[in-house]
Amino acid sequence: MDAKKEKRIRIGTLAFGIAFMPPIWAVLSTYIGVTTGAVALICAGLYVANGNKRSDAFKIAAGFLCGDIWAVLAVWIMETLQFNPDVELYCTLFVLGGLAVLIGENLPKYIFTPSWLCGWAIGLTIMGPLKVSEIGTLPIQIGVAMIAGVVYVGIGVDALQKFLIKKLS
Repeated sequence: MDAKKEKRIRIGTLAFGIAFMPPIWAVLSTYIGVTTGAVALICAGLYVANGNKRSDAFKIAAGFLCGDIWAVLAVWIMETLQFNPDVELYCTLFVLGGLAVLIGENLPKYIFTPSWLCGWAIGLTIMGPLKVSEIGTLPIQIGVAMIAGVVYVGIGVDALQKFLIKKLS
């Protein structure tokens, strides 16, 4: 098969996989109480950017979940501190960011540091404007969406694409 046809098949199968699978998650996630379903696409994007390496799926998911916990911790710290809000934000991000890198980089077998930082940013984007008492089940919803992003969207779309490429080649 020539390179142009192979490229068209790769693009077409990827487009189909993305068009087919994530919308199923988007619809079903609301039925299981996950209002943060779009988080799955962000997390799948990082999984794909890492090269669709199934061997890294656990540590990528673990990193996302660490980031989710880190976001709750950051919200709690900033709510607890009684300084200028800018100082609170800077100090919280400084300390937690540095700790995330130190911990993640010393446990690379178990934690993918970029997903920790990305997960933290996702969590802060969603929970940052809220008080701790208003967060409710959001960390659980975000965590479920993160795992769905790596496993269902990331691994799932990759597997579907590989299957379709075999059938079409």
